[in-house]
Amino acid sequence: MKKTLLILLTMSTMIMAADGAALYSKCAGCHGTQGEKKALGKSKIINEMNKEDLIFALNGYKDGSYGGAMKGLMKGQVAKLSDTDVEAIALHIAVEK
Repeated sequence: MKKTLLILLTMSTMIMAADGAALYSKCAGCHGTQGEKKALGKSKIINEMNKEDLIFALNGYKDGSYGGAMKGLMKGQVAKLSDTDVEAIALHIAVEK
């Protein structure tokens, strides 16, 4: 039973990471392929953030409670992301470190 649970957890993590990579591909133009750039010279370098901070930031952009100069632009970029999408992207970026 424990082995089955571990296998399922590992598989779901791999699937989520794959989804995160696909979702992140839309972000790479500004943030870099590994999140290594300041988007448009204004953002934080996102691959220096941990998973929790990334989730906080993405959700904050969604609800308008987070962000500086790029707040309006980012709100539109993340508006359609589900909670699962946000977590997958954050996990992908945090793992890429």
